[in-house]
Amino acid sequence: MRDGYKGTGPGAITPDGCAVELYSRLPVGNEPEVIAEAVPAGAHILELGSGVGRVTHALLERGFTVTAVDESAEMLERVRGARTICSPIEDLALAETFDVVMLASFLVHNGDVELRRRMLRACARHVAKGGCVLIQREGEDYHSNVPRERVDPSGFTIRIVSDEPVGDGVHSVRAEYDFPDAVWTQTFRSRPLTKDQFEEALAEAGLRVERYLTEDRMWVRAVPVTE
Repeated sequence: MRDGYKGTGPGAITPDGCAVELYSRLPVGNEPEVIAEAVPAGAHILELGSGVGRVTHALLERGFTVTAVDESAEMLERVRGARTICSPIEDLALAETFDVVMLASFLVHNGDVELRRRMLRACARHVAKGGCVLIQREGEDYHSNVPRERVDPSGFTIRIVSDEPVGDGVHSVRAEYDFPDAVWTQTFRSRPLTKDQFEEALAEAGLRVERYLTEDRMWVRAVPVTE
């Protein structure tokens, strides 16, 4: 387990505290629609941090080709219909580029600044000329609206139980997923980023915001600065 990360509940737990069985149960949200509206039909997408394929499978159904990357072999065992690569995002160095590179799940908010830099550089080196990088950011009230909970229509409750500063601009966040037959928790580190800080982080990796895709600015289409 990585320092500052922890997960509890049935089944395998990945080094960042994610429970494989939990993520196999979580429904897909609006991610596929946002992505489909932002990229060309039939694009080849490199999905960094795919997990069990929650978004992967929805993209495949929409006619995209997906290469799914995750550091957890247990997660990738749940992916169907896509090429899979087991690797940490920051170490990925494929001899190919892609129409779209996707970094979702708030991974850009990693508490480790150097790890975030390496993730964004991995995005930049794998995007094809004329392609784009799609990034999912935290909501602007993510760290202030705590505790909070939401009941999903499928019948489980997700709670952000606590959010505590632990120094150097990093927060320790604890989430709880309450299902009728099981409970999972995840504790992880997150670094809040203002809009300016986020754009500065992209610039360090040779990327720039082309446009924000949603009104809440949580989804971003970025491109290499040379374009």
